[in-house]
Amino acid sequence: MPTVSTPLLEEAQVIFARLGYSVSGDGSEFIAERKWRSVHVTVLRSGATLSNKRARTDGGTVSNQCQLRCFVAPKTETTLIKERLTAMNPEYEWAIMGVESNEDGKGHTDKYDVILPETN
Repeated sequence: MPTVSTPLLEEAQVIFARLGYSVSGDGSEFIAERKWRSVHVTVLRSGATLSNKRARTDGGTVSNQCQLRCFVAPKTETTLIKERLTAMNPEYEWAIMGVESNEDGKGHTDKYDVILPETN
């Protein structure tokens, strides 16, 4: 599994916490929970491939409680990740959070985009 830079992981956890989610877990994957939603969050480092996450991106079960997935990556990587997820057509609902890097390295960024699958 590709390693994740701590700043991107921390950014993801802070963003979900600011949105009112409780965050649990460590490493490059964690669970964000709010009301009835449990979202399995996977933080991908720059240049990571989804093939390294095959057991989860091919429709495999992450856990019984999470049918929602969110992949967090640098903003520059979101187009490629969306193309790969669309091609795989997983059975769970997914979103991609593209986080803009905080160039000065101080504090947390509020700059991110959420990319959803296209609906037919």
